Amino acid sequence: MAEKRSTIIPKAPVARILMKVGAKRVSAGAAAVFTDKLEDIAKRIAEDAVRIAKHAGRKTVHDSDIRLAARRT
Repeated sequence: MAEKRSTIIPKAPVARILMKVGAKRVSAGAAAVFTDKLEDIAKRIAEDAVRIAKHAGRKTVHDSDIRLAARRT
């Protein structure tokens, strides 16, 4: 039976990011930890962007909300 995915972001693209910046090989553990950290950062940015949109009286999150939230993180 296949293992249930515990993250939203797939590990293979994360490993490719590490390889693109110079890693020759990436262990499964390294890809898993990097994925967890990326999801933590993305969640904080998303939560902040939603707050920014709500503060502006909108239900829709705009690209500028994401950019502002990312700068503040």
